[in-house]
Amino acid sequence: MPTPEHDGPVLEIDRLSVSFFTRSRAIPAVMDFSLGIRPGEAVGLVGESGCGKSTVALAVMRDLGVNGRIVGGRIRFRGRDITAMNDAQLRHLRGNEIAMVYQEPMASLNPAMRIGRQLMEVPMIHHQKSRAEARALALEMVADVKLPDPRRILESYPHQLSGGQQQRIVIAMALMSRPALLILDEPTTALDVTVEAGIVRLIRDLGAKYGTSMLFISHNLGLILETCDRICVMYSGEAVERGKIEDVFDRMRHPYTQALFRAIPVPDADRNTRPLVAIPGNFPLPDERPRGCNFGPRCAYRVPGLCDQGRVPLQKVDGNKGHVSRCLRIADIDWTAPPAASGRGRKPGIGKVTLRVERLKKYHDLAANALFGGGERRVVRANETLSFDAHEGETLAIVGESGCGKSTFARVLMGLETATEGRILLHGNEIQDIATGDRSRETVSAIQMVFQNPFDTLNPSMTIGRQILRALEVFDIGNSHAQRHSRMLKLLDLVKLPRAFADRLPRQLSGGQKQRVAIARAFAGDAAVVLADEPVSALDVSVQAAVTELLTDIQRDHGTTLLFISHDLGIVRYLSDRVLVMYLGHIVELGTTDQVFAPPYHPYTEALLSAVPVADTSFSKREIVLEGDVPSAIDPPPGCPFQTRCRWKHRVAGGLCETRVPPMRTLPGKHRIRCHLEDPILGEMQPVITAAGKAR
Repeated sequence: MPTPEHDGPVLEIDRLSVSFFTRSRAIPAVMDFSLGIRPGEAVGLVGESGCGKSTVALAVMRDLGVNGRIVGGRIRFRGRDITAMNDAQLRHLRGNEIAMVYQEPMASLNPAMRIGRQLMEVPMIHHQKSRAEARALALEMVADVKLPDPRRILESYPHQLSGGQQQRIVIAMALMSRPALLILDEPTTALDVTVEAGIVRLIRDLGAKYGTSMLFISHNLGLILETCDRICVMYSGEAVERGKIEDVFDRMRHPYTQALFRAIPVPDADRNTRPLVAIPGNFPLPDERPRGCNFGPRCAYRVPGLCDQGRVPLQKVDGNKGHVSRCLRIADIDWTAPPAASGRGRKPGIGKVTLRVERLKKYHDLAANALFGGGERRVVRANETLSFDAHEGETLAIVGESGCGKSTFARVLMGLETATEGRILLHGNEIQDIATGDRSRETVSAIQMVFQNPFDTLNPSMTIGRQILRALEVFDIGNSHAQRHSRMLKLLDLVKLPRAFADRLPRQLSGGQKQRVAIARAFAGDAAVVLADEPVSALDVSVQAAVTELLTDIQRDHGTTLLFISHDLGIVRYLSDRVLVMYLGHIVELGTTDQVFAPPYHPYTEALLSAVPVADTSFSKREIVLEGDVPSAIDPPPGCPFQTRCRWKHRVAGGLCETRVPPMRTLPGKHRIRCHLEDPILGEMQPVITAAGKAR
């Protein structure tokens, strides 16, 4: 079926409205939404969960399920009305002219089919190519997405590839038919920051190579800045601001856009003097939207009698062609005014050592045939001679890619596994060989954990109050039920939740509220050490800000030692006092936050910093490509664990990097780096992220 010529926009969404129908009523999900994408243009669509981003994408694909329906407006692709197409026309359109990449790559791959066959199906079905022609195209596309050894990749099954490689295959599959429009729905959320950087670079380069237009859906404003030409901000089913990247980032003219930017950490943010500002209140449910401006109940600039009187239209912003905002007070607000200064002041000093780790090792024995046993046994070297201290009132961040050993260390610290060698001392007492079930009540209550996903840590059939009371009973807090009940209510106060939530079930709370409950439970026994494992990565940016500030305030008041495991170096820079960088089981760098985020770096730290998306046009960033995946801990490379991916190793004479593990060296200020590079070469390193002369 030939594609008609069309000189206008690739995609035109005009006053789109989408509703989902239940037995009792229709629930509006998207209202009066308009957006255009020109040939070769990338447009970012951002907003909190539930704002309607994915619904817009599914409406473009005409894949809203049995309950979803387009109830108003038009969607035109190359001048053709998608809303009027029949099933045969839609089958031709999907995957051929419009392709979509989802957040979870395994949802798009058949686990029982080799990669080559899955890629070959696209040109064979859509373009009637022969098997030989389809295989040649598959090989070309696998090379285009920068995967090594394309022939081996084609013969592999999906489970034999890493998450980043799977996502590259899904992108290759989407581009096999050279679609005019590529829709990417949070394609990097589940990936490591270095893999994310590679995927973003790949998307940008392939878009330029093939002239593909893109709709990039993300909650990460830094990624949008790096990949897109224009941006559309959504809130509660509506577009609230739309314009060129530089217009919206530098001259935002909607209170919600401003609130989003104030909730994310930028390189010059300071948690003590200029903390993040969480958006007050909660996101409205689709069937409980307020009268007037949807953002009104959460807006600092709301004027009763004006903002709550009727539907607010999009208005042009003076001096910027194509820049529009859904706000009635554009001309009245001082958009350059900084947020109100925090009364928090400087953080109290760091106290005595709470936790000491000395040459800790954790190895796992693995049979060659792990399913049936037998064969030569191999060793997984998950942690290698970890040594560090953590102090009272200190936040120590632990960062690194998946497979570096962060979670293994967490399991040993919590007593879920015991150490192979070395010592862990809590207040001077060794705990590395004591499993959780054998630890004293005092030790269990002293070390608590906040997990990444709050949905999996709460009992769905037990009220919030009862779950906190259960923790108090286990920790033997209080002499009576009345005392424990009073303590439970004070813990809800501590995490800034209404006391009425004690009678609610977890399903009645939002994700951010559930995470607050998890934090309340962790502090029920006055924990001395709290291990937070990616505690905000599953949350929206505004909720991230609220939970991050909550952890900071509680730590300030209780002098808690916070071990913060994360791959988000933006949050790490904002929150931590010191940073510990891990790679393949080793500590490769350890120092204060200022030391780790400024040269000299360990080469791995340098690459990590280059991969961090920065949502601020006033900062520039050097691009450092980190090739390859983290080696296997079963068969680590000889010498330096990072030498297979290091761009600096040619500066080390005698092949030392390939033959000898470097010692941990101490630089001025107790800054420690595990690297063979000599001091003059380390001194040549340049900053990765630099200010461009403008401060927000």
